[in-house]
Formats: sequence, structure tokens, C-alpha cells
Amino acid sequence: MLVKTTGSAIHGIDAIIITIEVNISQGKKFYLVGLPDNAVKESHHRLVAVLNNIGFKFPRRRIVINMAPADIKKEGSAYDLPIAIAILAASNQIDEDRLDEFVMMGELSLDGTIKPVKGALPMALKAKEEGFKNIVVPKENVMEAAIVDGIDVYGFHHINEVISMLSNKSEDGLVKLDAAEMLVGKHDYPFDFSEVKGQENIKRALEIAAAGGHNIIMIGPPGSGKTMLAKRLPSILPPFSIEEALETTKIHSVAGILPDDSSLVASRPYRSPHHTISDAGLVGGGTFPQPGEISLAQNGVLFLDELPEFKRTVLEVMRQPMEDRIVTISRARVTVDYPASFMLVAAMNPCPCGYYNDPERECVCSPGLVKTYLNKISGPLLDRIDLHIEVTPVPFKDLAMTPKGESSNTVRKRVILANKIQEQRFKENTRVFSNAQMSSRDIDSYCELQPDGLALLKMAMEKLNLSARAFNRIKKVARTIADLDNAKTIRNDHIAEAIQYRSLDRESWGN
Repeated sequence: MLVKTTGSAIHGIDAIIITIEVNISQGKKFYLVGLPDNAVKESHHRLVAVLNNIGFKFPRRRIVINMAPADIKKEGSAYDLPIAIAILAASNQIDEDRLDEFVMMGELSLDGTIKPVKGALPMALKAKEEGFKNIVVPKENVMEAAIVDGIDVYGFHHINEVISMLSNKSEDGLVKLDAAEMLVGKHDYPFDFSEVKGQENIKRALEIAAAGGHNIIMIGPPGSGKTMLAKRLPSILPPFSIEEALETTKIHSVAGILPDDSSLVASRPYRSPHHTISDAGLVGGGTFPQPGEISLAQNGVLFLDELPEFKRTVLEVMRQPMEDRIVTISRARVTVDYPASFMLVAAMNPCPCGYYNDPERECVCSPGLVKTYLNKISGPLLDRIDLHIEVTPVPFKDLAMTPKGESSNTVRKRVILANKIQEQRFKENTRVFSNAQMSSRDIDSYCELQPDGLALLKMAMEKLNLSARAFNRIKKVARTIADLDNAKTIRNDHIAEAIQYRSLDRESWGN
């Protein structure tokens, strides 16, 4: 007898529907075909024990299981549940009437307990897209799958509960959630800008970065507040749209790092990997490709502290994802794409001892050593960072006397207004969503300078010995400053402020 059930496989951050065909006939052989890996092949031994332990029988006949399409690698043990249900139906131990309405996934313990799987959210999205009415997932995954509207999501602890639901046509285990409601009021970050005393110029630079999606690097001595400021950047970013939240949640779901009690990544991620991270850890990869830190920071912030201490090869592999906002990982059998649209925030000391240009402490590094230290960051990578900020320690009088500054909520309101201006500006451009993503052609269209403004920029480049790469970066940042001022044209004061944010482009730096 032939019975079909439906499962799902993860490819990148998206799912693919897998049809599991089970045919039972005369004989005593077990065949599992369709490009399964070793974990899938081992399901035979697990299922024999599972079915016997829950009061059913594993058929002692010729069983052929085909997993289609056969050209896609089937990995992991999450196919246990659909295979077990198909075997029971094909051997007439349960009814097969409703099986074509369900996608189901879950690993089985020997006692029939259903263990959690990775990627429940993309599986539910794909099941809905393919027209399925229901999806069955482990109880631990039901919250993330249930945020998909238009499909019934069932969560169970044990295979007997699945069998009972199919046999009795009950709604036991059905969970419904409203994704839009889950985003309401999700702006309670643990850190707030009001806690930062002094550093008004740095907070202003972070506001500009948040408003235009600009990458930023902070250069300053140890203890000047670089990490403290970076941790507060997500609190001024615009709130998630439902599309952004689902996209980010899909990545965390596939990576298996979504908390059990969470169904949606409702606030923008903040990722801060250690400088010993490998290439694959940062951009993704492995034998079975997994998303890296730059994908886990999708629609959020990637903070790289002590930037020159990262391996140069690790930093260089970020260049293409920063430009294209996507990571392509190729292996012999598979090529997958992961999104990588993140805001890079980097921090570094100005020299090995950390006190070059410090107003209070003397640097003990030679000019050559300072230059060598700065050269650990390549020009092409630096070219992708729009704002360079020098951070100095806060004087004691400011720490002791300065009242609290603006709250993150106040700053975020200005950032949201600037974002809306950019949405309107780029509404017909599917490639650009913020000022930071503008190409040279876009800059010519949207960042036109008045003659006196162009003269100011020319004078600044000559006087400060700014490198050629600074020209378009200054214009993009000036456009964002103008948006924060709700100004249609870029004024001289916007250009003058943008010029301040190109410290590392000055040829005198480090000499």
C-alpha cells in the first residue's frame, strides 16, 4: 500500500516541501532513498523502537521510502515524525484520510517524545505558500510557527497526540497568534541614551548613522565609552516592520537560536562577536552551511570591538556582503544565500598603547608603529564606513555634574521622521532603502550641492588633506543631516558637519 506524507527541508533561510512516499509490499527489506544523509538513514532503527514502545507495530515487510525531490539533500533527524505517520498509515494502523492537509516535522525520542527542530518559521511560511491547511511541529517550536497567518499550526509533545488529533479530527494542540500585536510596544531596550553623560558629539554622530543607515567607526582610548555608546545604538533605530521582523526571525530560527518562549524577534538584533571569530563564524558556512554573525545581525547592528585585532582575512570577507547586502556560500553540493543587511559599528584604539592623541596621557608608540596599527584596516573596508568619530574620555566635571541627556525615545522620533523622508525619496527604487545605500548615480541625483557648498567641500578636502574616497561619503552623510533637519536642499552647515566625520581619511592621521 502506498501512502504519502509531507515534510520540509531548509535551504538557506527558506524551506522546500518534501514529499515522503511509503510503499509496503511483500518481502522483508527496508529501503530509504531520495538523497538522505546518515541521520535520516538511522531513522529506521529509531522508528522500530518508537512504534513498539507506543503500542504499535513496525511492519516486518518490504518497505520502500522515497523522499522527493531526490536531488535535494535531506539532513537531520526531523523527518522521523512524517516517516513514522506514513508507515502507520501504509500498514493500516491509522487512517490516511487527512494526511494530505498536513506538513509535519519533528525528531522522535525512543519513547515517542517529539524533539524541537530548526527552521519552523520558514517551514510554516512555505506550507502556507504551497496551499497546505495545517502544519504539525514540536511543542517547543509552535510559538514561532504560529505567527504565520492563514495556516493552522499544531504543537505536540508526543507522537500519540498527533495520532489522536488525526484520528479524532480534533483541534487539540492548535495555537493562534497575531504577529502585528507582538510588535506593539517592543522598544524596551536595556540601555538608554539618557544614561550617557557628556559625549554629545558622539551621540549626534550615532543619531546620523541610525537615520541614514550609515556604517560608523569610533576611535578613542580605552575607557572613553565606545562600547557603552554602541550598545545604545539599537535603542534609537526605527521599530521593526512586520516584514523585517519575520525576515530576521527566519534567520534566527534556521540558526536554532530563537528562545523557546519567543515566537518573533521583535527588536532589532545587536551582535558583538569576539575578535577571535573565524571567517565562517562571521559570514556563515560550515560543512552544512549555517548563517554567520553578519546574517544574525540582519536589520540590526553588528558591533566589532577592537577592530584591528580581528584577523585581516576575517575583515576582508565582509567587504562583498557589505556592498551587496547578501552572502553567497558555495559548497560542492549546494549554494545558499543569506541576507546581510546590517549596520556596522566598529571601535578601535588609535594605537597599540591606546593613547595616541589623548589629551591627558602620553602615547608611547612610535609614529611608524601607529601607522602600522592603523594599516591593519584596509582601505577598501574603510571605504565602506561613512562616519569616522574620535572619542575622547569624559572629564570628571561632566561625569559628576552633567544632568541626563535626551532619552533614546526622543532621539528615535527624529530618526523615524528622517527614515520616512528616505522611504518617500526611494519609493520607486527597489535597490536603495536608505541614504547609505546610494550609488554614485543616486548621489548625483539626490545630493546636489550649491556652488558655495561645493566650494566649501573643495576647500576642506585641500586644507585637511582628505582622501578622494571622502568626497561621496561626505555628500551622503550631509544628505542624512539635511533629512534630520527636514531640509530639501543640502546647506553649508550640513556639509560642514559631515566633514567632521572623516577623521581616518585625513592623510595626516598617524603621521
